Amino acid sequence: MGAGIMGTSTALFLARSGCDVELFDHAAAPMMGASRWNEGKIHLGYLYNADPTLRSATKMLAGGLAFKPLVEQLIGCPIDACMTQHDDIYLVHPESVVSAPQMADYFGRLDSLISGHPDKGGYLADISPSVPLEKAETSRLAAKGLTHGFRVPERSVETNWIADRFVDALAAEPRVTLRSSTQVLGAHPVGDGWSIDGSSETHSGFDMVVNALWEGRLQVDSTIGLRPVGRWTHRYRMSLFIETDEDLDVPSIVLATGPFGDIKNYPGGRSYVSWYPAGLIAEGTELAPPVLPALPDVADMVPQFRNALVKLLPVVEPVFSLARRVVAGGGWVFATGGGSLADPGATLHRRDEFGITEAGTYFSVDTGKYSTAPWLARRLADRVLELAIT
Repeated sequence: MGAGIMGTSTALFLARSGCDVELFDHAAAPMMGASRWNEGKIHLGYLYNADPTLRSATKMLAGGLAFKPLVEQLIGCPIDACMTQHDDIYLVHPESVVSAPQMADYFGRLDSLISGHPDKGGYLADISPSVPLEKAETSRLAAKGLTHGFRVPERSVETNWIADRFVDALAAEPRVTLRSSTQVLGAHPVGDGWSIDGSSETHSGFDMVVNALWEGRLQVDSTIGLRPVGRWTHRYRMSLFIETDEDLDVPSIVLATGPFGDIKNYPGGRSYVSWYPAGLIAEGTELAPPVLPALPDVADMVPQFRNALVKLLPVVEPVFSLARRVVAGGGWVFATGGGSLADPGATLHRRDEFGITEAGTYFSVDTGKYSTAPWLARRLADRVLELAIT
């Protein structure tokens, strides 16, 4: 249930291991939500510097290092053509919930953790330790209020490119039956198996069920008596996807750490731009996500993003002034935790509690982040196969 990167990866792993898989999604095609419309950051843990325990970083690291080899296995081709070509730059916002000295300490400890990891060679690029930016470099990139920055060894992938190839891989897999335009309402056991309640009919005869939905997962879990523990947040976020006629000399930058924004510069004159205050369309903490309001027009979003970002990062102005095409896209994001990103104590700054919950032969999976999905899908598929054999 759910044809985003989590559900699609799991379906492909299982099908290629000999299982017949039915893949349900409410959209008309796979990979149409947040799995297509996001920045594609392949996390090593640097973003989670508001969790000084390194628990979030440790959890992120395993998925980030496994992302490239697993995705290339799933889609059957290299992903180098869609990767950012330079390490990210983190600039410390004046209202950051983590100070520059705290960030430097955190980055140093994370560098040490990564350097000893046996899988570090599988990342998108060679991993070097983070380094503080020289003042001249910071001044070239940012407005006067941003005085500290770091270069960190994280990269990103263009998610539209990845999504298209996942769609092709699904179409080529005869053991996967795609049930598009089907809203999953619930599940219930029938004998030794399961039935799925769809928006128009009930589908029966399943040995196992994997709930890989994002915004609807908790509601479907509740139909079998599985209730979440702790706090959670549903957010609908939108960003801008911009094309220019040529590659631009603009670095990939994160404004850290809090409810700010970032930019990713991919090959081929393609960029991702976010500004959190303008891109957050809906937010809720109930079992079901809030009702989504009418989405803003791209013409309304562009000046909001442009004015906010260029004020802080003058270097990004060419992305807007030379744009030949701008698309606004987004989707629901689920996160364990709550509070405001402007609050240093908010549990939303953590991402260490995602994973798989089992209820017999029913599996509910909190993906965590885009970058951890293929790694988690591999583990989930292995567990399903283990139970199938026994």
